Amino acid sequence: MKILTSKFNTKYDTAPFSQIKLDDYKPSFIENIASARIEIDAITHNADSPSFQNTIEALDFSGNALERLSSIFFNLNSAETSDEMQKIAQEVSPLLTEFSNDITLNEDLFKRIKTVYEQREGLNLTTEQATLLDKKFKNFSRNGAQLSEEKKLKLREIDTELAMLKLTYGENVLAETNNYQLHITSKEDLNGLPEGTVEAAKALAKSKELEGWIFTLDYPSYIPFVTYADNRELRKEIAIAAGKKAFQNNEYDNQKITLKIAKLRHERANLLGYETHSHFVLEERMAQNPNKVKSFLNDLLAKAKPAAEREFAKLTAFANSLDGIEKLEKWDGAYYSEKLKQQLFNLDDEKLKPYFQLENVLNGAFTIAGKLYGLTFTEIFDIDKYHEEVMTYEVTNGNKELVAIFYADFFPRKGKRNGAWMTGFKSQYIKDVINERPHISNVCNFTKPTATKPSLLTFNEVTTLFHEFGHGLHGMLANTVYPSLSGTSVYWDFVELPSQLMENWCYESEALALFAKHYQTGEVIPQEYVEKIKESASFQEGMATLRQISFGLLDMAFHSNNPTEITDVKAFEKAAFEGTTLYPDVAENCMSVSFSHIFNGGYSSGYYSYKWAEVLDADAFAYFQEKGIFNKEVATKFKENILSKGGTELPMELYKRFRGHEPNADALLKRAGLV
Repeated sequence: MKILTSKFNTKYDTAPFSQIKLDDYKPSFIENIASARIEIDAITHNADSPSFQNTIEALDFSGNALERLSSIFFNLNSAETSDEMQKIAQEVSPLLTEFSNDITLNEDLFKRIKTVYEQREGLNLTTEQATLLDKKFKNFSRNGAQLSEEKKLKLREIDTELAMLKLTYGENVLAETNNYQLHITSKEDLNGLPEGTVEAAKALAKSKELEGWIFTLDYPSYIPFVTYADNRELRKEIAIAAGKKAFQNNEYDNQKITLKIAKLRHERANLLGYETHSHFVLEERMAQNPNKVKSFLNDLLAKAKPAAEREFAKLTAFANSLDGIEKLEKWDGAYYSEKLKQQLFNLDDEKLKPYFQLENVLNGAFTIAGKLYGLTFTEIFDIDKYHEEVMTYEVTNGNKELVAIFYADFFPRKGKRNGAWMTGFKSQYIKDVINERPHISNVCNFTKPTATKPSLLTFNEVTTLFHEFGHGLHGMLANTVYPSLSGTSVYWDFVELPSQLMENWCYESEALALFAKHYQTGEVIPQEYVEKIKESASFQEGMATLRQISFGLLDMAFHSNNPTEITDVKAFEKAAFEGTTLYPDVAENCMSVSFSHIFNGGYSSGYYSYKWAEVLDADAFAYFQEKGIFNKEVATKFKENILSKGGTELPMELYKRFRGHEPNADALLKRAGLV
């Protein structure tokens, strides 16, 4: 247990994964919470008058061991979980929620914070210190510090229940993902599928001691199946299975949990004096309030819908001419879109994949980060990893100084949730003149290498890798004093800027030449393919935009209104999607019950931020294009004003300092082909 309750005696202070036993976690949480309480008590009962240093700063640096333990445990609970780990998560979550509430509802501590806050004008604080003070005061006042004792008690109950419900929600989605498999024994049912996908399905069946081929709901298996399988009935079967995760009236059903989460969030917001959960959340976002978000989404909808309807009509006519399909269903979308794309651009993933070997793409991301920000990535083998497939890197700058430790975890496995994300095992901060460097992780789910092929990525997976790497750079290049303002600790509708900006290099010849090389011949991707990638970038962009808008509107429907009257999740979802739907509804399917971004992740009232950040990233990349995509001056401005600054200032101020003006939506509309 000591391993998780004291400073790690490891190279670069990295997490000692191999020494951690499951039994260590709960006792370590209990001990680290107790230690953090002692630190909080020392701040609260300090005999000296409250000052920025002895109250605000001390508070931000408190609980470091607990913070690290939480990051290790909950990151592994997403990337390498087990039944035992999920049980521990259910046991420790209430302890953490209680501790968090004990801090924000501590009246004496809040009095000290308030005293400092009221003296702020005369304290001669730096910009970062002023931001920290403002955030600490708001964090307490927005989370119940000024409530009556009775209401504080109620808030504690709500927070504890919400923490448990969110965990269960995520566990149910993972269980449903793992519980489904499409077992194919007839070779003709594989018609249309790429060779690599078939080979992976064969290997999976063999690992389960079964004949034939197995396809699952993991993205590297599911996406190629619905995109390429000629057998429409099987596409329908797997698509419906994906859409009914946690919507099957079984032990993993999330309908009641979804409603309970929405209702508790609303009750919590009301308790704190806010009209809805969205009003509470958006107060601390660039968008500021629900009306602004809805207006933003609806303006975009007005521009995207005509294009989406034209694209859908074209796709329907194409499917009809090809196979006599009268009415397109959801399981037809990816299949006929891919065929239409091939016809229009003579380009498909199977043509491109040989040029996108995972190792080359990753090295390409490293090379581009080197050209832009002067970083060098060196694989190292002398630090612990939590799974043998994880790769570890030392990140250094031009002066050979350590910038970060980087973990890369790219393949699906049973204990890992679907999707792709960036996270951290250690924050960056500066204390006692030492700049503690961050430990950052990118987690994805790409196709594993097979006996005959390395891991070859679809172009969509290439942009996913670059997206998460952009988040990673935001974490790695962090350079702030205080841990709570470091790296990606920014307004939620600003956090996607570095990630979405990074995707742009995937479309540029100059960048692709660095890494898009045929895995067998070493030949650089032909220029005609690059042109087609660029041409096809806005293919069905209206439909894609409409889809993202629909998710944002569903999020706002749940959170910017009173949800207490909702009794039927499916009916409510259907009403929220009205005006954005193209395909007929599927009765067996419901998205809300597996919409992990908003019910298990941190995106509640924030899903709009993907489109919001696209406006920022298109405008920012236009600056790079104007000056050169590897222009050192622009890259340095982006690094110094955005990547290294974290949440130390208001995002719009940082953006204007980088760009010289507020973001303009024209660049996005032009890039998306919507104008």
